[in-house]
Amino acid sequence: MLKHWPPLNALRGFEAAARLGSFHKAAEELHLTQSAISQQIRSLETFLEQPLFFRTGRSVSLTDAGHDLRSTTQSLLQQLAVGIRRLEQYRKPNQLVVNTTPAFARHWLLPRLGEFHRLHPEVDLWLFTSFEPPDMSTQTIDLTIRDDLSAQAECSYLELYSDRLYPACHPRLLEQPRECRTTLHGEREMDWSHWVVEGGADIGQGSSGLNFSDPGLLLDAACAGHGIALVSQLLAEQARNEGQLAPLCEQSVRGPTWSWLIHRDSEGSALTCSFSQWLQGALHAQEN
Repeated sequence: MLKHWPPLNALRGFEAAARLGSFHKAAEELHLTQSAISQQIRSLETFLEQPLFFRTGRSVSLTDAGHDLRSTTQSLLQQLAVGIRRLEQYRKPNQLVVNTTPAFARHWLLPRLGEFHRLHPEVDLWLFTSFEPPDMSTQTIDLTIRDDLSAQAECSYLELYSDRLYPACHPRLLEQPRECRTTLHGEREMDWSHWVVEGGADIGQGSSGLNFSDPGLLLDAACAGHGIALVSQLLAEQARNEGQLAPLCEQSVRGPTWSWLIHRDSEGSALTCSFSQWLQGALHAQEN
């Protein structure tokens, strides 16, 4: 594709001249001579096989093609500048990149991030969420915490928390007859078939209702009073403490296992150690 690109220096010179309405001002801004700007624009016009400026004495104005290219070039250069600035995040000296699921990030980690930052203000945490487990060999991730992990090469693997699942809903739905409650369905362990296979009691769940692929959204829907759901003990703790959820029975069943992978290049880092020790302490406190 590069052979179809005009010279990038010429595009930069054109953008400055088009924006400032002057070859002379463009030359001053870019620390070039006016003849260099004129030559860049002539080469660009030759490449495009059409004029970009009307030249009348010392004044210049854009042709229709020039106006069109100005808009395109300014957008291109702005995106390039933003992309280059974004690269700064990869050279921050105290950065720790942590991956997790959107559900864990929103319902468990986010409410506790203030405590972590208070204890470890030196850690520049970058929280990266994804629905699928990352490939630690190709992605720049120090540590990932998920309920769908298996061992990967060049990483240490540790099981952190054995979750439990229980049926719950917003407290106001407890006043409704069982047959009037909408059933909210999730995937994997949050599917009601898992509850039945694990010996869960019949609490009026139906085979139809509302379906969610994201367990975080499933939990949000239950908290909003949209129906009954099979929820994670780990993720639902705060909502239950705040009175947004009430269990439909005392029974719970086996849930997913939350684990972590730490890349071996990051394992000895003081930043990784600070986060991993805090994480284990917070999860252990919840078990008790």
